[in-house]
Amino acid sequence: MTQQVRRDCEGFYRRDMLKIGAASILGLNLADVLRLEAQTGNRARQRAHGVILVWLGGGPATIDMWDLKPGQPTGGEFRPIDTRAPGVQICEHLPRVAGVMDKCAIVRSLAHTIPDHGRATTWMMTGNKPTPAVQFPSLGSLSARLLTPEPGVPPYVTFGRQGAGNAGYLGSAYNPFEVEGSPTGGGQQGAPLRVRGVSLPAGFTQDDLNNRDRLRAEIDDAFRSLDSSDAVQGLDRFQQQALDILRDNKTERAFNLDSEPQALRTRYGADNFGQAALIARRLIQAGVRFVTITLGGWDTHGQNFTALRTRLLPQLDRTLGALLEDMSEKRMLQDTIVYCAGEFNRTPVINRNAGRDHWARSMAVLLAGGGIRAGYAHGTTDPRGMAPANEPCTPDDVAATVFHCLGIDGYHELMTASGRPMNLFREGRVIQRLVG
Repeated sequence: MTQQVRRDCEGFYRRDMLKIGAASILGLNLADVLRLEAQTGNRARQRAHGVILVWLGGGPATIDMWDLKPGQPTGGEFRPIDTRAPGVQICEHLPRVAGVMDKCAIVRSLAHTIPDHGRATTWMMTGNKPTPAVQFPSLGSLSARLLTPEPGVPPYVTFGRQGAGNAGYLGSAYNPFEVEGSPTGGGQQGAPLRVRGVSLPAGFTQDDLNNRDRLRAEIDDAFRSLDSSDAVQGLDRFQQQALDILRDNKTERAFNLDSEPQALRTRYGADNFGQAALIARRLIQAGVRFVTITLGGWDTHGQNFTALRTRLLPQLDRTLGALLEDMSEKRMLQDTIVYCAGEFNRTPVINRNAGRDHWARSMAVLLAGGGIRAGYAHGTTDPRGMAPANEPCTPDDVAATVFHCLGIDGYHELMTASGRPMNLFREGRVIQRLVG
């Protein structure tokens, strides 16, 4: 697959899909993941079982999407339309999402203080304001660490890569399993989709894996009499679990879209973003706990309204609308949170290039499912959209609310590699009115 790379105004790279090499045949890195997951000790009681993060890389103009200001000089050229949620209006170019807004909540009073791409992404993706002293884990890595893993599938999968999507102080064992291949290039047309570390390389059969596993077992048996400690027995157990995942076809089945009706695949959209969203739903069905899909290109310093009207909003509306419709029809929204966000908003002031610049002092995100209050708009901004007017909240608060819906207390304490105790979200408070 040809990599499609976008670079925003700060040189911060975005990749819609990532092409990477095959992983170790014996899955030893995966064994490390499983071994460390078993050391969590204090697993939380779960409510929702998983999260799909729809990441809008570059900083979407939420003032033109979820929190319009018609009639104001800052309002731009789009008009608001009514939705299925009484009293909640969104952009006219999001009609499909408007049709499922009775299943969603919009947080309109979100704000933070960092208007640069990298650090703002870190704050939104980790729920902690970035600091040089600590590398905080992403929400996906925290899910992999704290949610009970489903046998036979990886816990955390990403389409595309953000630097803030990794495990931070939790260690590399909780990094995401990154997708290789293309949703629109599978089959005979191109490289089939695979997840690094849980897919066998092309031409390597299950018999090949079993033969190699038997050879490794014979070597291990020769040394077992020298050390019968619990550590060695545990190593064997986790390596076996890693091999079980390699042998299990749950993940492979999730990537096989041939089993989905063509009408549904068309409904999601025939591009990478649309098909990745459909696969994300299938991965959640298979037991994956956290999936991130990415739509880049939102860094609209110039011709903001043209880019939104002709390209970005129609693509987002089609795919996000289809995802919410499909998950509702399959009764999955009660157990899955869909979270649509970017790193910040765009300026209420429209610049001389008909664009909007970086603005973190007011922004909006969309949430649905998993215990999130439905048909609800939380908070407001002032008449020009410059700052929250009531119910102000931060990325920390939204993260704490999402994890509350997953049954995990934001004050839950983890340890860094150096033994330093860390709350999940240092400043996060559950937004009680957002919880359904």
